[in-house]
Amino acid sequence: QVQLVESGGGLVQAGGSLRLSCATSRGTFATHAMGWFRQAPGKEREFVAAISSRGINKAYSDSVRGRFTISRDNAKSTVYLQMDRLKPEDTAVYYCADTGGSMTRTRQDEYRYWGQGTQVTVSS
Repeated sequence: QVQLVESGGGLVQAGGSLRLSCATSRGTFATHAMGWFRQAPGKEREFVAAISSRGINKAYSDSVRGRFTISRDNAKSTVYLQMDRLKPEDTAVYYCADTGGSMTRTRQDEYRYWGQGTQVTVSS
């Protein structure tokens, strides 16, 4: 069973920054692409960002491109989401996910494992 544990969420004012982390105990982390999704109250879960297994290829949703940066440290089996210039509409529960493969994916059904989520709240 793959365990993904997110951390770093919290309350921040608009314009501020947060960095989310997602750690896994899985020994094959370095061979799997990872992604971040989010779900706002009353809305469906949506894609935020993805990164290939070696960190070379990255993908972002239009709503976060230029403000968020996804990265990974394979030596620490951790993927990060740096969120800058946060807006109230970024408020959501953020989920880390593992594709089980090496290439970046943007659809939820392409991800095999999911974390429990971490709350991000951006006040205006």
